[in-house]
Amino acid sequence: MAKKFETMMTELEAIVNKLDNDQVSLEESIELYEKGVQLSKACQEQLVQAEDKINKVSSDEGQK
Repeated sequence: MAKKFETMMTELEAIVNKLDNDQVSLEESIELYEKGVQLSKACQEQLVQAEDKINKVSSDEGQK
């Protein structure tokens, strides 16, 4: 099951906060960046799906 959008955004915020910390090693920074990119793509996909649903509902309502 896909994670909720809000959960992924919270994880992204945590990653950004960790990356802002000067104590993070280069290796950990790269891992965090990769995970952040994956989460960002997943969030974008969910937003596109939500937009498609809204457009479909709006279109269906306009045909009544």
